[in-house]
Amino acid sequence: MTFAQEKALSTPASVSTASAEQPKISVIGTSAYLIEAPGAFDLAAQRRIWALAHAVEPWPEIRELVPGVTNLLVILKRTPEEPEQFEARLRHEWDCARSIDLTGKTVDIPVTYGGEHATDLAAVCDYTGLTDREVVRLHWQGNYTVVALGSAPGFGYLHGLDPRIHMPRKTVPSLRMLKGTVTIGGMQTGVSVLTGPNGWNSIGFAELPMFDPMKDPPALLAPGDKVRFVPERIEL
Repeated sequence: MTFAQEKALSTPASVSTASAEQPKISVIGTSAYLIEAPGAFDLAAQRRIWALAHAVEPWPEIRELVPGVTNLLVILKRTPEEPEQFEARLRHEWDCARSIDLTGKTVDIPVTYGGEHATDLAAVCDYTGLTDREVVRLHWQGNYTVVALGSAPGFGYLHGLDPRIHMPRKTVPSLRMLKGTVTIGGMQTGVSVLTGPNGWNSIGFAELPMFDPMKDPPALLAPGDKVRFVPERIEL
């Protein structure tokens, strides 16, 4: 979920509950809708969200589309005169949507695994029952897809983490995790783009900047990109 969606969801006007095949649609304020794919997160659901965004983008009443992790925030230029009819159009497009792949670039991210920035590596080992070397190996051997950007400028949510090293987010966040920290949060992984509080689990560090406001585009990653973590150094 992106930061914009987390903020918007604090005041939903109404919610249409998802069924096994239908998405959940929440009305955000008076001129936005959040569509959430049914079922647990997987790449197939994300591809269908991408297809829905592609289908809805040409509508003249659309101001902005914000794809998230298996959800899509649709922001309108004005309040629809017939909200129920607009929601029905969204559901129709969902029913018609077929999964698409976004063709992106491949990004190699050199990583120092372990060391002073991997303050949660021992906790990951305790939770998974694996050694630190096994956790590191499973992480860098993964093939990752950027499913969405959010929570901070340029932060990429990466799908493809080996289930053996899934690790819940911390109940008490680290107060000052450095920009560039390589982390695991649930079934996803990523590289922090800001220094500050962070509830994901740190296992390494990457020098490569994920976001530079002076570049075009400023974010290194984009939805559909492939990411490979390259073990530049291992300090265990």
